Amino acid sequence: MTQVAVLDYGSGNLHSATRALAATGAEVVLTADPAVALAADGLVVPGVGAFAACMAGLAAVDGPRIIAERLAAGRPVLGICVGHQVMFSAGVEHGTETAGVGVLPGVVEKLHAERLPHMGWNTVQVEPGSALFEAVADERFYFVHSYAVRGGLPEGAHGVWAEHDGDRFLAAVEYGALVSTQFHPEKSGEAGARFLRAWVASL
Repeated sequence: MTQVAVLDYGSGNLHSATRALAATGAEVVLTADPAVALAADGLVVPGVGAFAACMAGLAAVDGPRIIAERLAAGRPVLGICVGHQVMFSAGVEHGTETAGVGVLPGVVEKLHAERLPHMGWNTVQVEPGSALFEAVADERFYFVHSYAVRGGLPEGAHGVWAEHDGDRFLAAVEYGALVSTQFHPEKSGEAGARFLRAWVASL
């Protein structure tokens, strides 16, 4: 059976993500043990709240090293919400910049929108080339966030985009063994469930 480790570093949405992943038929383990996180077929890095707090929690369980080692070996990692944001170079909140894991270039910044947070269902635009996201290209996903990345992606990365109040941002990225989503697949009904099933099936 495919084993998926959900990295337990004190983030708030661990259990909803764990339940949604278990519904795919995978064996899901919630863990802060680096050996378990490294050995699993897939690693999920969820996250809610502030960028700096999530980075501090990740550092406490050696998360950046675990993520880097897995990706260097071509072993899948899925980031969700702030777990997606921390994959980038840095995050800026309230004028303070915090270094991210740095797997992807780009800075997480406050959305240029009158209505914040961006909360609720939104459509996404999928760039060609990602089989994982093309399967859900016409779907709507659930977002809850006030910060996002607008910048470009490295060569070989496939982006998924969304727009809120005229501000276009990265809704998801596939880059080698890394898949990360600003939206919450675990809260996105059947579309999110189908996305998670496809990710687990790819492991």
